Amino acid sequence: MPDTTGRGSGGGRGERTTASATASASASASTQRDREQERRHKRAAFLRELDEARELRDRVRPRRARAARMRQQMRMRTFRW
Repeated sequence: MPDTTGRGSGGGRGERTTASATASASASASTQRDREQERRHKRAAFLRELDEARELRDRVRPRRARAARMRQQMRMRTFRW
């Protein structure tokens, strides 16, 4: 019975698929690196903005900022490694 699924042993078809798979894997690796680099860049920008927002909040409400610092210090004193 003939194979109609398109997955049969079609002579040189496997070699071309392997070569194209290698090329696409290489391309996907470079795009993966690009995505990772972009993600790190966005994360760094976000963390800079977050730090800036915290500093602004501390300047606007110094009493609340001092209380938060004290709570953080207490947390660090009671934390056990």
